[in-house]
Amino acid sequence: MQTNRSNVGALVGGALLIAFGLLSLAGRIFRFMDWGFLWPFIVIGFGALFFVAMFAGGKGTAAFAIPGSIIGGIGLVLLFQNVTGHWESMSYFWTLIILFVGAGIYIMGWYGGDEGQRKSGAGVMKVGFILFIIFGAFFEMIFSSFGNIIFPILLILLGGYLVVSRSGLLGGKKRDETPKNDVIPPAS
Repeated sequence: MQTNRSNVGALVGGALLIAFGLLSLAGRIFRFMDWGFLWPFIVIGFGALFFVAMFAGGKGTAAFAIPGSIIGGIGLVLLFQNVTGHWESMSYFWTLIILFVGAGIYIMGWYGGDEGQRKSGAGVMKVGFILFIIFGAFFEMIFSSFGNIIFPILLILLGGYLVVSRSGLLGGKKRDETPKNDVIPPAS
């Protein structure tokens, strides 16, 4: 005899398959769907299946949130890149995988009722977000068409600041280039 949880999982999984099949069939008949454009939804769907398994299995299967977050998040990244055509962003979007792991740990803690896992997940998400901002800014400044102008300007401004600040023109002390004759006695 099957448990109620496995029935829920089978019902949700079956409903997803029916919806996917109907959408695919309607797209073929009415020619409104281009799978070359929407294929990332398949990856998102696989991520969603892990969440279905998590909810269907109860608190003991809370760990399914981690692969579900990773796979679903990668699907969302691929969807973004497919829609925008900005595939170069994968040079720094990989840092979002760290964020997705953190989100999975957070969801696992939320679903399992573990405050420590939620805090750990939030910390990992913070690290992933910070890395995303750092790498995103770096790669977009160097490799984007906008960055082809901004990056050299930033280098010029930084160099100008260093020259002016070290020369004393900003009203500060001018750096003394002559070495001092301070003699340090040898240790005995």
